[in-house]
Amino acid sequence: MAPPIGVLALQGDVREHVAVLDSLGVRAVAVRRERELAGVAGLVIPGGESTTMIRLARTFGLLEPLRERIASGMPAFGTCAGMILLADRVLDGERGQETLGGLDVTVRRNAFGRQVDSSEREVSVRGLDAPVHAVFIRAPWVESAGPGVEVLARTEAATGPDDASAPDDGAGRIVMVRQGPLMATSFHPEVAGGSGVHRMFVDLVAVHTS
Repeated sequence: MAPPIGVLALQGDVREHVAVLDSLGVRAVAVRRERELAGVAGLVIPGGESTTMIRLARTFGLLEPLRERIASGMPAFGTCAGMILLADRVLDGERGQETLGGLDVTVRRNAFGRQVDSSEREVSVRGLDAPVHAVFIRAPWVESAGPGVEVLARTEAATGPDDASAPDDGAGRIVMVRQGPLMATSFHPEVAGGSGVHRMFVDLVAVHTS
């Protein structure tokens, strides 16, 4: 039997991510301890509050094991706060904010606004036939990406998706990226009712663990 895909179970929509993976026929397990992390082929890092998640990871003895597994090539998929945790650089973070790192991106924390500014948008994702109904909740966006990062989705821009001068309302911003075995979204695909984004991660795990 193939190793399961884990969902980091410190905070956030753990059940929702597990349910989507289950619907795809993938064995999914909650990860709270190092021994559980050691047994998974890939890891979903859900939304939540990024600084709290780092503190909890340290409390549970997971912080350095997470960094080591990611650095050694474990596939990981971060959503919302998970995107922040996978980023190498964070803007508007707390003083001394730490991440797990791995993605050569600069992420702006809470870029789309506060909880009251939460929104839903249709987003076209490279590699998927139909747009994704994307839910943004205190979401970050990718301010800049390194040359090895593939941009998979941007919010719609009036002047076209490749316009570099995106306005402050979030139009034209990068909201989904992939770099090697790592993938991240600004939005919450686990609450929108579709499974296409998770299927992309399952395929990514298969490619990088075969």
